[in-house]
Formats: sequence, structure tokens, C-alpha cells
Amino acid sequence: MSSRLIEIFEDGNLVEKIKKRLPYLFQLAESESSRAGKPGMEVDSVRERIVVALLIYKFGEANVETEIPITEPEVDAKLFGEPVSIKTITGKGFGGVKLIWTVDPQKAKEFRETYYPYCDILLVQINWKDVGSFYYIPLEVQKRLFDKIGRQNYIKLPKPGTNPRGVEITKEALSALVLDSEVKGIEINWQRTKIDFDPYKRWVDLWQEG
Repeated sequence: MSSRLIEIFEDGNLVEKIKKRLPYLFQLAESESSRAGKPGMEVDSVRERIVVALLIYKFGEANVETEIPITEPEVDAKLFGEPVSIKTITGKGFGGVKLIWTVDPQKAKEFRETYYPYCDILLVQINWKDVGSFYYIPLEVQKRLFDKIGRQNYIKLPKPGTNPRGVEITKEALSALVLDSEVKGIEINWQRTKIDFDPYKRWVDLWQEG
């Protein structure tokens, strides 16, 4: 079955909404996850939820599964039963995108020896004050590149003695993936808007209830 994700990129009204709303929503995510002006680690989870919410908005709650077991490390949601991985990256380049989060060097090695692409990817390239993109990378495209360049060139292990928290897809592999003719992309102008955000207000309001 070809993935229904392509429908997002063929829906003109939704494409315009994504261009307009995604920078604002991701800016909110940063505000919600920031301490002393710097976004914390949890910002990735909030961004993922924003993209999953987009899937629910487009396809309906009944068709998007969000309770994914921890045993499926790369899967963030299932759309009509098919696994979807949501990844975000900040900046112009394509380095640093994680395939799995682990600090165990042995687990990282095992992962590289057994990994094979198994789900569609939605990748958001955030590039504040510049242009970035929202990509749909079909599973077949990933498999084709993986078979062509091999696991050593596709997967980057953490450097011994460092604490990078995970195994990455190589910058070269991801750069090649987004250029594939079967990959869909929405160009986004990442401009910030003025937001008055108080991270405590919602919780104070809830304390005041009842």
C-alpha cells in the first residue's frame, strides 16, 4: 500500500496552512521548553506532538495511533496502521538526525548491524530567519539508498568516549534522501512572530479551579 502521507503534500489548502502555522507552533514549542532562553531536550517531544496533531487534523483521530510501545524506538505514530517516524533538524545542513537514542556503545553497534529502514519519515528542517522544508521521505526511497550505499555509509555511530545520546543517519545519506525525486517537500519561510508566552499561567489557572 502506498502511504497516505502523500495526501498532506497534495492538499493545497493544507500546504498553505503548514507554511503559515508550523513556524508559529514550533516557536510556541520552544517557548514552552525553554529555560533562560534556551530550548531544552523536551522540545523534540513537543515538536513531534505538533506533527502528530497535524496527522490527526488531516486524517482523523480514529486513523492515527499515538500510543506506541517503547519497543518501537523509531516509530512516533501509526497512520492507518502504518508506522511513521517524525524527525526534526535545526539549521541548513542535514547532520545530527537520530535513528535511535542510546548511550550504550554495544547497543549502538548492535543497532547498526541489524537496522534496515522500516517506516516512512516526516522530516522538518527548521531554519530560523531563513528557508527550511517539511519533507515526506517514503520507506521505499530509504530502502533503495540503504541498499545502494550500505549500512556503514548510512548509519553513523557515536564517537567512543563522547555522550551524543544516539545513533544517527549520516549527513550524506540524509542529504541524498531529500534530493530523491520521489520525496515530497514543502518549503517554509521560518520567521518568528512576537509571542507573549507564560509557561506557568496554564498551571496557575488549573490550581485556581474548584
